[in-house]
Amino acid sequence: MAKRSVSILNRLLANPSSPFTAPTRSITYMPRPGDGAPRTVTLIPGDGIGPLVTGAVEQVFEAMHAPVHFERYEVRGNMRKVPEEVMESVKRNKVCLKGGLATPVGGGVSSLNMQLRKELDIFASLVNCINVPGLVTRHENVDIVVIRENTEGEYAGLEHEVVPGVVESLKVITKFCSERIARYAFEYAYLNNRKKVTAVHKANIMKLADGLFLESCREVAKAYPGITYNEIIVDNCCMQLVAKPEQFDVMVTPNLYGNLIANTAAGIAGGTGVMPGGNVGAEHAIFEQGASAGNVGNDKIVEQKKANPVALLLSSAMMLKHLQFPTFADRLEVAVKQVIREGKWRTKDLGGDCTTQEVVDAVIAALD
Repeated sequence: MAKRSVSILNRLLANPSSPFTAPTRSITYMPRPGDGAPRTVTLIPGDGIGPLVTGAVEQVFEAMHAPVHFERYEVRGNMRKVPEEVMESVKRNKVCLKGGLATPVGGGVSSLNMQLRKELDIFASLVNCINVPGLVTRHENVDIVVIRENTEGEYAGLEHEVVPGVVESLKVITKFCSERIARYAFEYAYLNNRKKVTAVHKANIMKLADGLFLESCREVAKAYPGITYNEIIVDNCCMQLVAKPEQFDVMVTPNLYGNLIANTAAGIAGGTGVMPGGNVGAEHAIFEQGASAGNVGNDKIVEQKKANPVALLLSSAMMLKHLQFPTFADRLEVAVKQVIREGKWRTKDLGGDCTTQEVVDAVIAALD
């Protein structure tokens, strides 16, 4: 009998996938009736590397038979405004996946990204800056979620020339928008078992504007006694991020500060090429590369077709969860992280020399 037990044990060790292996069961996702129906998503490839990385998502979705149909529209950052048919598509589909849109520096062309956010009232930007297994970084245990108000602040676009040589740019902060973004940050922390929310501000100088933002955050924080709330001045925040990023959990910020902090945190955690993100409002959501730095790339990367598709692939996994397709989201996220962990198929920004297509092929091969 003892010999037989040893024999069975040896067979298990030699072949873990044998029928003798103890059965495992994952927690079942119980869909609502109709949850499996294919969803239509507006696709905006965008400028620069945008068509390469959105094309990567299309290939992977096709390989995994994801129940998503893309409605493609060509939009360029130098357009005067977002075409009406594109706006109608996003309003109809509720969800959009997009590559980067280049915003001309100076001149009279306004940001199409801001047009989309303001017209669709997509008020919350979320970027998850987290260490990815397999990527060596200066800091470990980084897992920061930057939640940024998306519709006002310095990005309100209210500028005018008072007299020749004097320009006035208005920073708009409202109680409504500040409370709304604070509530979203605390709801996110509560639903995702996060322990702390940090409000980033410059209320020591901008006492009325940032003071109103802080007042709103403090008021909302009272409704969440189980979540630690603290505040930090933005310049000290940048120093603390670089020195000890693991101290931060969820960060809630006005518009401009959030853009700077998200890109800084992304660089610390592994680079903008691997950080997912999304923008959400009450009715609509837009998913794109989390950190804006490098989301358009440069001509050389486009010419060589060596853009890193990881950030948008992970953002599209976030989108699949948003669409109530969690199993597809998990498969995609596991495959992408497996490819990064193995280290064989990486683009130049991650220490390799692979093309976008080679990374895509590796991710498809890693799909279980």
